[in-house]
Amino acid sequence: MTMQAAETAQTSVRRSITVNVPIERAFRVFTEGMHTWWPPEHHLIEADLAEMVFEPRVGGAIKDVGVDGSECAWATVLAYEPPTRVVFSWNIGLDWKLESDPERASRVEVRFTRQGEHATLVELEHRDFERHGEGWESMRDAVGSPGGWSLEGYAAAAERAA
Repeated sequence: MTMQAAETAQTSVRRSITVNVPIERAFRVFTEGMHTWWPPEHHLIEADLAEMVFEPRVGGAIKDVGVDGSECAWATVLAYEPPTRVVFSWNIGLDWKLESDPERASRVEVRFTRQGEHATLVELEHRDFERHGEGWESMRDAVGSPGGWSLEGYAAAAERAA
């Protein structure tokens, strides 16, 4: 048991933040409002970005849509349980290009816990980096860096939406 916990810690990046909005709004902004907080420089699409789409259902895609109509679906929704939990695949390879093999995709799980009427604890875990294959540590280190998963922009967008 201790060995498994240590292994999980090495292959995961965790972040948490409390946002001053009701749980339903926190969930909606993280998912369907992802375009309001996702860093504009973090897109794989080659065309200029027209929109970012989160399809709110299991099997739905998270994709970038270019001004030319091109699409880049870089994640698949694996669990969709509003307003408490969402899980999606990270279909991005170590070369920061689309990964077509779902067995080589890491996963992102986000849990939302009510902290009173107008506050929500948001806990993100990006895990299973080893699924990316040899060199997976580079992906873990990149998304764990200050330029990677940061929930401050999300929190600001959620609170603006209020």
